[in-house]
Amino acid sequence: MRLVFAGTPEVALPALRALTASRHTVAAVVTRPDAPAGRGRRMVASPVAVLADELGIPALKPGRPREPEFLAQLRDLAPDCCPVVAYGALIPQAALDIPRHGWVNLHFSVLPAWRGAAPVQHAVLRGDDITGATTFQLVKELDAGPVYGTLTEPIHPTDTSGDLLARLAVSGAELLVATLDGIEDGTVRAVPQPADGISLAPKLDPADARVDWKLPAHLIDRQIRGCTPDPGAWTDFESTRLKLWPVSLAGPAADDPARPQAPGELRVERGAVYAGTGTVPVRLGDVQPPGKRRTPAADWARGLRADSAVGRGLG
Repeated sequence: MRLVFAGTPEVALPALRALTASRHTVAAVVTRPDAPAGRGRRMVASPVAVLADELGIPALKPGRPREPEFLAQLRDLAPDCCPVVAYGALIPQAALDIPRHGWVNLHFSVLPAWRGAAPVQHAVLRGDDITGATTFQLVKELDAGPVYGTLTEPIHPTDTSGDLLARLAVSGAELLVATLDGIEDGTVRAVPQPADGISLAPKLDPADARVDWKLPAHLIDRQIRGCTPDPGAWTDFESTRLKLWPVSLAGPAADDPARPQAPGELRVERGAVYAGTGTVPVRLGDVQPPGKRRTPAADWARGLRADSAVGRGLG
């Protein structure tokens, strides 16, 4: 089939590579416009646009997919199908109607669970044991179209959302190619999603990533892993924002009932930094103070002369 691929971030790259290596033809990609990035705020092309350039594939970058100029370009390209992975903008009905096989979206959950922009993050936050990926026909309602295929993926106890998404991007790329093969061959058909089991996964913002140390340790562990790398878990330390990477659930040293810790209270012991929670303390992993590099929590604590850090707290 002749395809126009829509995607923007790095997670879409395995799918684009898989499609270009398949029996199908990628005539063009659709991606978000160049955006300012870095300290210099220079304009940078999306990861999909960069890869498309390397592969010699034209890239369309409409400000909005409803623009008449973009719709005319899409009609001229005459795609049979438009596969989508994390494009980042709503596709209007006028564009959905152009390819004869519609738009096929690769979504990183087993629908109807976790419809929305952050399915992997919410699966980790909720403590799900299993997630997966789904290919479905794009419709105007959010992630509600009929399903072509699914796969499942276990969530490991130490997985961050970044770890999990990286695995799903690779296995999902294979699912997407298999789905398009089946559509072309007439061997797969879209099946309506179940009416039960719908859950929503809205985009997380920095407020969602602020750690509440009064929560139980296992929920703090999930929150930090779910927000790593995006939007990035954080906490206040003496009126500055301290970025956090995954913690370890408390070991014997931190569990000592003779050494209680209040929520957010720091303790340094045997080269490890522990923070109190609503239950048992957790051992901090890497941290990043403002304007500085990511560093192990023990090194950060030494820089603060934190051997006497009991009473100095995170909030």
